[in-house]
Amino acid sequence: MEVEILAFGITRDIVEGDSFKVSLEEGASVSVLKELLYKAYPKMKQLNSLRIAVDNEYVDEGVVLQGNEEIALIPPVSGG
Repeated sequence: MEVEILAFGITRDIVEGDSFKVSLEEGASVSVLKELLYKAYPKMKQLNSLRIAVDNEYVDEGVVLQGNEEIALIPPVSGG
């Protein structure tokens, strides 16, 4: 299945765009997606944290993706 991923903050710079698509096997979990992203974009592994949101909610790495969700990369946020 092919999923579209939205990138925010520093992840947008790493992937050089606001969104991109990746191919995953059917039944792939968020954990599998993160490993794929770390291989494709090694700079993401250097982030202090990287959360994944599916349909506007943070999810655990064990969540299985269906392929029709809105997936977003949420990098660490700083501010004062």
